[in-house]
Parts: sequence; structure tokens; C-alpha cells
Amino acid sequence: MPSLLPVHPPVSFVVPAHDEARLIGATLDALHAAASALDLAYEVLVVDDASTDATAGIARDHGARVLRVEHRQIAATRNAGARATTHPLLVFVDADTLIDAPVLQAALRALDGVAVGGGAGVDFIGATSPQARALAALAKRAFRRTGIAPGCFIFCTRAAFEAAGGFDETWYAGEDVAISRALARQGRFVILRESVRTSERKLRTFGARDHLRLLWRFALRGRRILRDREALELWYGQRRD
Repeated sequence: MPSLLPVHPPVSFVVPAHDEARLIGATLDALHAAASALDLAYEVLVVDDASTDATAGIARDHGARVLRVEHRQIAATRNAGARATTHPLLVFVDADTLIDAPVLQAALRALDGVAVGGGAGVDFIGATSPQARALAALAKRAFRRTGIAPGCFIFCTRAAFEAAGGFDETWYAGEDVAISRALARQGRFVILRESVRTSERKLRTFGARDHLRLLWRFALRGRRILRDREALELWYGQRRD
């Protein structure tokens, strides 16, 4: 009996990873499950950015191709993954983020329509504090209001991505804002009502003092801080587990 599922163009999943041995297996399993449920033609590329743990081996064991780079910069790492893949649709998924078939299907339907790209809301994996749940709910409203996709899940056509110039490699953080705006200049950019789930480890392992320090630096230096890797410990400092 022929499949009743819609036929979508092939998808390239790009997963940037630095020392993600603990979480990347579940991320890749979720990708395979979502793609298989939708009967997609797809490829999964893990861009292993200077990992010192077993990230690459675990990625291969979970059915991904691995590209080794030494950037330690998220925009450059994602761009390297896009260049090393071939399919007409791109889905960027962080190594600590889980997607399911409904959110993937919603993304593909948007691309089948008039959208050139988009993102989704974010929930935190596991038990979280009331403050974390409130933050997630506030962030979802902010994403939809501003049209900015969270970096952990961004989808787009390859044509729009290339026309936009890819991720801006002058940003060490905030590159998700830049690519959202760049893609929106190519056509309609949507924020889905469906959500992905991502790790809450930055909230769990970095305390209020760390976040206040970052906010203080941002107040003093403005967006320039987002171009300085040394000032962005929450993203580029030694990971706390």
C-alpha cells in the first residue's frame, strides 16, 4: 500500500557539538525517529568542534556522519556543516536538543508553503524549577513576537541560507538573531507554535551571579560583548556538569 505521508524534499540535519558525549546520543536518536516517522530522505552530520571526549565515536554509533573542525565558534561550526551537506532543506539542531515528529512536520509544512525558514518554541528537558518554566514560557512569547528563532533549532531552505550568507561568523553569541533577520530578508520566516526540548544545564550549572555578571558586561559593552569569546563563559567556558 503506498504511503499516505506527504513527500518532502530531502533534509540535511546539522548538529554542532563540542564535548557532548553525555547528550548527543539521545539527540541523534530523536532525529532518526522523527525523520523515520515522516518517511523522509535525510542525512545527519555532526560537526565535532574540537571535542576532547567521545562525542565523535558516539555520533558514529548513532548513525551520523562526523566532520571534525577546530573553530570553537558556533556560527563557523554550523556553516561548515551546511557546506559539507547536500540536501535542499537544512535543519540545525543543537547537540543537547530533542525534536519530535510533530515539530519536524510543522517545519516541513512551513517550508512547503511560503516560508524560507523558521524556528520553534523551547521547553526544558526534565524537572525544572518554576522560575525555569516561567522563563521558557516568556521566551516562547518573545520568539513569536520578535520573529527570532532560538539557536538550538533553526530550519530553512538551502537556497535562502546561501542567499543570506549563512551564519555571521563575527558573532560568538547572538548568531541566531543575525541569521533569523538575514533569512527574513529572503522571505517569510516563521516561529512555530510547536516546541523542541533542550537542556536546562546553563540555568542549572551557572548560578544567578554568573548570569548577573554577563548582564552587567552587556550593559557596559552592549552588543560588542557578543563578538568576544572570552567574555562569554556561559557558552565557551569550561562546561559545568
